[in-house]
Amino acid sequence: MIRPLRWDPCIAHSGAEVDSFIADYFATADRKVLLIAGAGFDPRSTAVAERLSAAGAPVRAILFQESRPKPAQGLIERAKANAGALTSAMVDHVLIPIEIFGSDGAVVGGRNVVGLLGRQTFDGISDVIVDTSALSVGTSFPIIRYLVERIESGKGPPNLHLFVAHDPTLDAAIQSVPSDAPGYVHGFKGGSTLDGSATAAKLWLPQLAAGRRGALGRLHDFVGPHDTCPILPFPASDPRLGDRLAEEFLIELESGWAVDTRNIVYADEEDPLDLYRTILRLDDLRKPVFREVGGSLLVLSPLGSKVMALGALMAALERDLPVAYLESISYDLDKSVPSTSATPNLIHIWLEGEVYPQPRPALHSEGTAVL
Repeated sequence: MIRPLRWDPCIAHSGAEVDSFIADYFATADRKVLLIAGAGFDPRSTAVAERLSAAGAPVRAILFQESRPKPAQGLIERAKANAGALTSAMVDHVLIPIEIFGSDGAVVGGRNVVGLLGRQTFDGISDVIVDTSALSVGTSFPIIRYLVERIESGKGPPNLHLFVAHDPTLDAAIQSVPSDAPGYVHGFKGGSTLDGSATAAKLWLPQLAAGRRGALGRLHDFVGPHDTCPILPFPASDPRLGDRLAEEFLIELESGWAVDTRNIVYADEEDPLDLYRTILRLDDLRKPVFREVGGSLLVLSPLGSKVMALGALMAALERDLPVAYLESISYDLDKSVPSTSATPNLIHIWLEGEVYPQPRPALHSEGTAVL
């Protein structure tokens, strides 16, 4: 049975539409805004905050600084400059360091950030904005799930917005060093650990990204899927990107993962809703096929493009799908990359709020709440 989608239709904007939306919506006197963003080295860190400041919106900001072992000095300097720009734009702010790894090497960033949010007050806040531009998947996904579950339980805030500054060239330029411990993002184990899923036909949906062969290889071994449907960006700003990724992962596609070319998933690089709908369509198609033989389980691994990661996030939230991820120990960014992104392509998703009629299609949770 095809289930109604929670975010279809969905209020979304991109490019110049985002600038207009920020200027019109957040400048009104009745909006009291909480911005949650990353104060990191990413050149896109300040794009959303600066536009909110220019609109004259009354904003309180929670700025998270992700801390990893032995960061490069150049990245520290970039992060300090971005933090300075953010705190200048957001006068009412708090700057909070987040340890991504524990003393034993375990990934604790998602749990830490949710714990800190749980001690924050949302009284009087009309809109919460999560800017994922400078936040990792391991941090941003738990933040967003926490907020969605607050709203579902009637605790507010009334409106939840997601923003990301899209720059595929920059995504490719940021080189990450993955850890050796794949796992599930905090709050996103889905049905993967339930006894009823032990015999389920497991389909892995990894988002292919340049330079991530090693990380995706470890994730494949961790997930142990029965089938794999890699996700390639198409259409994309670079028409040849999908071909280059297929060439880079040729060994995995042909032998390591034994992927039938008909099982490759194509998703619009600049539209998170395209991947969201595709994932849920696959879920709907597989459910009746495998119902009598243990069921079906989709496992997501969003690496690379932050925009496509939002599409995976929305699907994971709606169907409580597990998200297998390999956290980065460190990053590297060439010195030639500008310290700020001059013309980022902003994407906005109005995830929850007064704009949607009630009641809405329910989220399908397996009891993995992060509240």
